Amino acid sequence: MFEFVERRPNLVTALLAGYFLLCISLRLAVSNSLEIDEAEQAFVSQFLRLGYGAQPPFYNWLQYGLASVFGPSLATMTVLKNLLLFLCCLFYGFAAREVLAEKRLALIAMLGVLTLPPIFLLAQRDLSHTVAALFAVSLFLYGFLRTLVRPSLAAYLLTGLAVGIGFISKYNFALVPAAAVLAILPEPKLRERLFDWRILVSLLVAALIALPHGWWILENLGSASNNTFLEMREAHSEGRLAQAFGGVVSLIAATIRGGIVPLIVFGLIFRKSIPAIWSAQSQWTRVVGRMLAICLVAVLLIVLGVGATHIREKWLVLFLILLPLYLCLKVEAAGVDAAFKLRPFLWLVAFIVLTTLMVVSARAIVRPLFGKYSRLSIPYATLAEAVVKLGGREPALILAKDRLIGGNLRTHLHDAPVLTPGYLDAGTASASLPLLVVWSDDGKAEPILPEALANAMKTRGFSTTPATPQVLSLPYLHGKAEDRYTFGYLWVRD
Repeated sequence: MFEFVERRPNLVTALLAGYFLLCISLRLAVSNSLEIDEAEQAFVSQFLRLGYGAQPPFYNWLQYGLASVFGPSLATMTVLKNLLLFLCCLFYGFAAREVLAEKRLALIAMLGVLTLPPIFLLAQRDLSHTVAALFAVSLFLYGFLRTLVRPSLAAYLLTGLAVGIGFISKYNFALVPAAAVLAILPEPKLRERLFDWRILVSLLVAALIALPHGWWILENLGSASNNTFLEMREAHSEGRLAQAFGGVVSLIAATIRGGIVPLIVFGLIFRKSIPAIWSAQSQWTRVVGRMLAICLVAVLLIVLGVGATHIREKWLVLFLILLPLYLCLKVEAAGVDAAFKLRPFLWLVAFIVLTTLMVVSARAIVRPLFGKYSRLSIPYATLAEAVVKLGGREPALILAKDRLIGGNLRTHLHDAPVLTPGYLDAGTASASLPLLVVWSDDGKAEPILPEALANAMKTRGFSTTPATPQVLSLPYLHGKAEDRYTFGYLWVRD
């Protein structure tokens, strides 16, 4: 098969699509319970809003549209995430073709995206908004490079579209187009593209897409930024100098973790030509290299400015995704013959991504056999079936302790709006009885209504006295029969 691919390199795209279809199939097969980001999306997909808190709304809007058409389910969430990842790789390949003369090198660059740990590992565990932003970065890279190589109104429009989508996907995306502009300033021929009248069309399109959410940010600046800065700081950092040192070390470590695998893969495939590749450069290696360097320096300045001490590689992947293209440009600049490198590169990437996928998928089935349980082991489907059977009908409204419970219940009880104590202002159906209240605390629940839920019920106008709280102890998915996860629940009918 790999010999055939060598003769028909376009089949790499079909193999790529097959990989993401396998990702979808395995995720649906191993568990019908949701991870944190999945549950979050299942919950917020009830509402169409200009902003949802610390994250921009693009991914939420896509999920809302799918849920409105097909209903909220694990399938819609899994398909959306893997479709965006596939489109990310596809447009990345299109971008590579704009600046790489060797078609096989462009395919190697596209496959190189899969060597980034946040993509082949973290995205298959639990990512959402970052996935949308990765798609936006690849779309922007294609539009931007096409504008430089083959300027046209369509290319400028595409670039503006990508910038607008990127802004409402992830806030740190803004560093990418800013770095792109700075990267071409030292190149006289490329710099002319900035003074083309069509760039005004790009800016207009980007502004029209970003303006509604931008207006929301102006009115909700605190909720859009505070949580992100808190995540970046560790609770017990002392002193400005200590914070700066910790932030720099964390940034370096996250950059290494995020970029080491593609460097190793390219190093193994092109090991005989490393000295020539190291010293080679071209106009395009300079542009893409500057973009990557400017983005990382900008992150460093942000880290020092806000006193951040905890940087995750998933925050850097929007910039590190430039690395495979940069390496391929270096290979071409060195004049290395890549005609017979596609097949071994494909073999190595396939081994990495398929092995990781199998391990990630198997954890939900294998770990419970040894008494180790994760969120994928929690029996939400069994809970939904049991409480409906005990209640005699499905609820008209659900009040859950948190979004993890609420999002999971929404994928099994589609017709009932779901609220949480921190999200009570959402509109609900006119019929709000019977009300189902559900809670749990890491698999433990007492037959006592938690105070937060009692206060939420009062806020929504429900009495807490007519019904008696109950507990339900259910076996884990794929677990031992004696290991149980306990929920508390309460039916309110009057």
